[in-house]
Amino acid sequence: MFTGIVEEMGWVRAGVEGGRFQIDAHVVLDGLAVGDSVAHNGCCLTVVEIRHPEAGERWYAVEAVPETLSRTNLDDLRPGDPVNLERPVRLVDRLGGHLLQGHVDAVGEVVDPAPDLRIRVPAHLARYIVEKGSIAVDGCSLTVVSVDGDTFTVAVIPHTAKATTLGRRKVGERVNVEVDVLAKYVESLMDERDRT
Repeated sequence: MFTGIVEEMGWVRAGVEGGRFQIDAHVVLDGLAVGDSVAHNGCCLTVVEIRHPEAGERWYAVEAVPETLSRTNLDDLRPGDPVNLERPVRLVDRLGGHLLQGHVDAVGEVVDPAPDLRIRVPAHLARYIVEKGSIAVDGCSLTVVSVDGDTFTVAVIPHTAKATTLGRRKVGERVNVEVDVLAKYVESLMDERDRT
């Protein structure tokens, strides 16, 4: 589980071959071990290799399977690209955002850039997005300002624009979207009730 509070913006170091990414990072390397999970633009991936400062380098590697690459914007990443990073929440941490699974629901498209970031999502996902509700865009926990059909708007404050990829996103770029899982569970429970 994650909170949507990005810990740092890392950089794709190399790779991007066969779903393997090397990520330059500092903060998330603290205490990181092979087998740990890290959210990358909101997508949970497993760490498969680490290089620490004592080796003269500060990076780690993760691997994404073809299914993950086809359902996220990770396949768009190239060496030198920024990526939002967050380690999983610990039970002793503050929950500053909202609960995220790191399971991207869909890839959206930037219609208007930050600060009034407007995203278009696949029509089937729009029913889970409500005004003043929580949503994650590229792993950032945000509050929905407005919803209009298959688009929604979030306000991106200057700190978030600077500290994450959201301030760099241009019209037409793809972003990972994870809706609030509670809405999906409520829908599932209501559907089950209607069937009985």
